[in-house]
Amino acid sequence: MKSFDVIIIGGGVVGCMTARALSRYDLKVLLIEKNVDIGMGASCANSAIIHAGHDPIPGTLKARMNKIGNPMWDRLSLELGIPLKHTGAYIVAVNDEELSCLTDLKQRAMENGIRAELISAEEMRNREPKVNPAVTGALFTPTAGLIDPFAACIAPLENAIENGVQVMVETAFEDFILENKTIKGIHTSRGDFACRWVVNAAGVYSDEVMHKAGVRPGFKITPRKGEYFVLDQSEFEMQNVLFPVPSAVSKGTVVVGSTHGNALVGPTSTVSPDPEDTAVTGAGLSEIWQSALRLVPSLNQRAVIAVFGGTRATGNATCTASGVDYHHDFIIEVPEEVRGFVNIGGIESPGLTAAPAIAERVIELLLEAGEPLQQKENWNPIRKPRARFSHLSHAEQKALGDADPAFRRIICRCEMVTEGEILAEIHSPLPATTYDAIKRRTWLGTGRCLGAFDMPRVVEILARELGISPLEVTKRGGSSTLLERLTKDVEEQDDPQG
Repeated sequence: MKSFDVIIIGGGVVGCMTARALSRYDLKVLLIEKNVDIGMGASCANSAIIHAGHDPIPGTLKARMNKIGNPMWDRLSLELGIPLKHTGAYIVAVNDEELSCLTDLKQRAMENGIRAELISAEEMRNREPKVNPAVTGALFTPTAGLIDPFAACIAPLENAIENGVQVMVETAFEDFILENKTIKGIHTSRGDFACRWVVNAAGVYSDEVMHKAGVRPGFKITPRKGEYFVLDQSEFEMQNVLFPVPSAVSKGTVVVGSTHGNALVGPTSTVSPDPEDTAVTGAGLSEIWQSALRLVPSLNQRAVIAVFGGTRATGNATCTASGVDYHHDFIIEVPEEVRGFVNIGGIESPGLTAAPAIAERVIELLLEAGEPLQQKENWNPIRKPRARFSHLSHAEQKALGDADPAFRRIICRCEMVTEGEILAEIHSPLPATTYDAIKRRTWLGTGRCLGAFDMPRVVEILARELGISPLEVTKRGGSSTLLERLTKDVEEQDDPQG
């Protein structure tokens, strides 16, 4: 049985950031992920916003992690090559009742130590001409921004791998190996592994993991589904982040740009008992579109090129601050019930923003628990980003193509993604082995044609580079094969001469 110092369960943004944080130390670390690729849960189906931190209830762990995590992304973006835009965000009021709520939101921001500014309706219209002309005012939080959520998972984990962390995908956690209330290892779908510590970063399944450790039996994750529209950047461009005045259960439908140029509209926030339910619904899409029109009346559905859904891990945890019980706070703890367990749960929004702070909190908890962490002398914090052909000048594109002819072959015309970029992702420290894995890393297939042109070519490249049949190439792993049979392979029952 292979032995590790720390095993991380879950390859979302929290697990990936934690892996990188642990890679600084002289530890043998393993990260396991049940899916074929990392970042396939809530981390790949969110609004991609780095939240300022005005929204969490003051005194909660969520508020503290949001405030600490937000500025950490500036350094991480530079070290790891993660696209990041500093945009700020606007909470927009469109009537007098909502305008009165902005004062309370500003007070909450001040209590959380977050900069916020009330601006007039006229100033809001000047800053964002597309906003509803009926706007009555807005709250501006300048430290909010936009990030590439896929790179926010992939980049730190690649850096962790380069610093010695091991990763196993398609490896599902099954149970703990316990001895006298001490974790000795885990059972997985690919065998048993010994360890001294387990970090629970299992997202919507974090409650199941902690229950198997005998921790917080009353805690329950209730997944909430969010549905989104993706708008074509050639039809509708949005530079700002526009929120409505929030409700008790959600920040509301946001109209937001992206680091890539597309705009997003969404999400819904509906209870979904199935954590794997990411299907979009007519009712959900209608709801978010009507809500978005209150912010930006000029939205036109002809700009829609895709829809998607995802679930987030809303929990029923409570914490007490100033004598008041607050629900839906983060759990980040080393519980007393079992030794060798770092428990992370209920990481809903702003979990993406808070992820690097959560990772550093894991380090603090290990030190507090007496773990002798020895920093590596040769730890390298830099992950060099790979070339993106569409971002280069003509001279740079020519030089890249001269050095490697694969960069002269355009595979995705909408997004100008080359074969050289695809090959680099297939042979990266964290290999892309499915169509969607390449899509998440290169943005291939995200334009108006939605992969109609590039998919056959990507299948061919994946089959060739992985040494498999084109019939074995999948969209997202498992049974999601893209081809039923080769075009020229006519089955006997289809042959009129047979």
